[in-house]
Amino acid sequence: MPLSRALILGVLALTTVLSRCGGEDDIEADHVGNYGINVYQSYGSSGQYTHQFDGDEEFYVDLGKKETVWKLPEFAQLRSFDPQLALQNMAILKYNLELLTKRPNSTPAANKAPEATVFPKSPVLLGQPNTLICFVDNIFPPVINITWLRNSESVTEGVYETSFLSNPDHSFHKMSYLTFIPSDDDVYDCKVEHWGLDEPVLKHWEPEVPAPMSELTETVVCALGLSVGLVGIVVGTILLIKGLQSGGPSRHPGPL
Repeated sequence: MPLSRALILGVLALTTVLSRCGGEDDIEADHVGNYGINVYQSYGSSGQYTHQFDGDEEFYVDLGKKETVWKLPEFAQLRSFDPQLALQNMAILKYNLELLTKRPNSTPAANKAPEATVFPKSPVLLGQPNTLICFVDNIFPPVINITWLRNSESVTEGVYETSFLSNPDHSFHKMSYLTFIPSDDDVYDCKVEHWGLDEPVLKHWEPEVPAPMSELTETVVCALGLSVGLVGIVVGTILLIKGLQSGGPSRHPGPL
């Protein structure tokens, strides 16, 4: 085995984090191994290979299709990434995870309760296309289900999710996007399901539409506006007359 490959395997073996996660009723715990933001877990025998730049996702590798998927197509014109490297890393993570799960003294990691926030991408204007963002933070283990509801009905069109992105404390965060057209008849919920929650969490959002003024309020506003206008006309007329009087010829002639 080349020295460089042996060093890579050694570093991965030392830095792989092992956790046993799942519900209390699980007969056999699920295990998660992660190296930075790259994750392999026995739950569903799945993994994730993601590359970040300055905290944002640059690309991920679709392990099923063995393709590199760039967050922005323009990135692919500047550089490239061989998806086979990601597949090799996943194989190493899987191998290390299987070794670590055989240790009798491994300590189970606690499931964290994720926190969700929903907000629009742009200022909301009724009838104008927009995007709702569901930001879910403090995720561990990286197994989560995020869905959208409109008027309590499931929505699947126009939905996009990021990969799991890493936090400094080794937890993860993830964002789900929903493109929509705001309407005062529609309300939305972001539904989050995770092992760290006793029950699914719903984060509600609806457009804030100003309440229409009553007829009495409109009448009062119009009356006030008219009154202010009349007062302005009267005051302006008085000031104009005084100005003309003070600027006229003197009534007392000077010495001859």
